[in-house]
Amino acid sequence: MEALARGLEDVMELPYLEFRIGQVAYLAELLLVEGVPLVEPPGGHAVYIDARRFLPHIPQEQFPAQVISVELYIEGGICTLELGSIAFAEKDQESGEFIYPELDLLRLAIPRRVYTNSHMQYVARHIIDLYKRNDSLKGFKMVYQPPVARHFSCRLEPLG
Repeated sequence: MEALARGLEDVMELPYLEFRIGQVAYLAELLLVEGVPLVEPPGGHAVYIDARRFLPHIPQEQFPAQVISVELYIEGGICTLELGSIAFAEKDQESGEFIYPELDLLRLAIPRRVYTNSHMQYVARHIIDLYKRNDSLKGFKMVYQPPVARHFSCRLEPLG
């Protein structure tokens, strides 16, 4: 409760808001300079990578945002969130096929009062390195999905 109360106080302080929004913009700028495809402008709490443009050779049914998320976690311990082909695909009632959302995003949320700009540089370096070798990455196939909320407990296996 104390952390929640502190967060509510923080968002009322203009210097804090300027720093927080500036830190997110700083991460976005580091990535944009290297050509990493983002949703622009960056948000006040997160940067969103456009996974379909980051991995144009991986179709949505092979979960490009999840590929990026897994690689970043393995290589840099960077925790991200897929918001796209797994989280928001809907099953067509007639055909049983999945209809995928227009956007397939990877969210890089920046918790408040946790990270420094050197952390942002660390994250950016890993993302840029991954982007530079993006053509070597392969998608996933889903081997298990629960009947509801598949993004919480589905299981994937790498292709190739």
